[in-house]
Amino acid sequence: MSKNKLKIAFYWAASCGGCEIAVLDINEKILDLVQIADIVFWPVAMDIKYKDVENMPDKYIDITFFNGSIRNSEQEHMAKLLRQKSKTLVAFGSCAHEGCIPGLANLHDSKEILDYVYLQQKGLVNPAGNIPTPETKVKEGTLEIPQFYDTVKTLAQTVDVDYYLPGCPPPVALITNAIDAIAKNELPPKGSVLAPPKAVCDECPRTRENKKITKLYRVYEKAPDPEKCLLEQGILCMGPATRSGCGAQCLKVDMPCTGCGGPGPNMPELGAGMISALASILGYDEKDLSPEAVEKLMSQIVDPVGTFYMYSLPASILKRKVMKK
Repeated sequence: MSKNKLKIAFYWAASCGGCEIAVLDINEKILDLVQIADIVFWPVAMDIKYKDVENMPDKYIDITFFNGSIRNSEQEHMAKLLRQKSKTLVAFGSCAHEGCIPGLANLHDSKEILDYVYLQQKGLVNPAGNIPTPETKVKEGTLEIPQFYDTVKTLAQTVDVDYYLPGCPPPVALITNAIDAIAKNELPPKGSVLAPPKAVCDECPRTRENKKITKLYRVYEKAPDPEKCLLEQGILCMGPATRSGCGAQCLKVDMPCTGCGGPGPNMPELGAGMISALASILGYDEKDLSPEAVEKLMSQIVDPVGTFYMYSLPASILKRKVMKK
C-alpha cells in the first residue's frame, strides 16, 4: 500500500445495493481512482472485518463513501465508527442523503413492521409466532442480532457529514466529477451537495409553455407527447423541485422525475417545494373556490406521501408519522 495514495472506504447500510453497482458503472474511470487511492474497506468486494476498522487509527481513512440510511443498531455503530476513522465522510446516494425508500417505513413503528412481516403475511409458515429479537438464549449461549429501530434516519441525522452525493443511485457523471475533485484536491466547502445548483427541469429537453392543468394522470394512464413537458400534460413530475445532475435521464424515456436528487437549492425540503410548484400549475375554476372544489383537485394525487416524499421522508419537516401509544 502506497504512503502517497489516498485511503478510501465504502460502506453499505440500509439500501438496495444500487450505489455499490454505481461505483462499478464508472467503468474505466475506476482505473483513475486506483491510481490515486487504495481501497482499505469495502465489505461487499473484499474480505475485511469490522474489527479491522476498529483497529485503524482515528482519521486513518481519507474519504469514506457511506451509502444507505440508518435502520438498525449495527448501521448506527458503523456510521459512528467510520466517522471516527475518516477525515471526510460522504453521504453517497439518496438513502444516506435523504432516507430514500427505506425511510417510508417511518409511516410505521418497528412493532407494526415486524408483526406484518412475521405474523400477518399470507402464506407465512410461523406456527410458533416467532419474531426476531436483539438477544436469543440458546444452549451455546446468547445470540445477538442488530436492534431494529422505530425510525429510519439519514446519515447526517446520525453523524457529522462533510459532503452529499445525491441520486438513486448517484449518476456516473456526478461520481466521476467527485473523483476528479478528490484527485485535484478541489472539493468545495464542507456541507456542499456535489451536484449542479439547478433543477431537473433545467436539464430537461421538453418544451414548457406554462400551461395550467386540471387533471392529473398516473404514468400508466396516459401516453405522453414526447416533446412536451410531462407536468403540463398532467403527469406528476418532481422535476421543478428536484436538484439536477442526472441529465434528466428518466424524462428522456417518457418517465417523470420522482425526486431522487433531493431538493433543489434554497428549498426547505423536497415535498414542500413540489407541492408549491404544483399549486402554481394546477388549474381550477375561478368561479368555484369552495372547499369541495379544492378537495376534488387534491384527491387526484394518489399516495401523496409516496409521491412527494418517496426519497426524503426522514429528512423532511415531517420526518415520520406520529404513533399513538
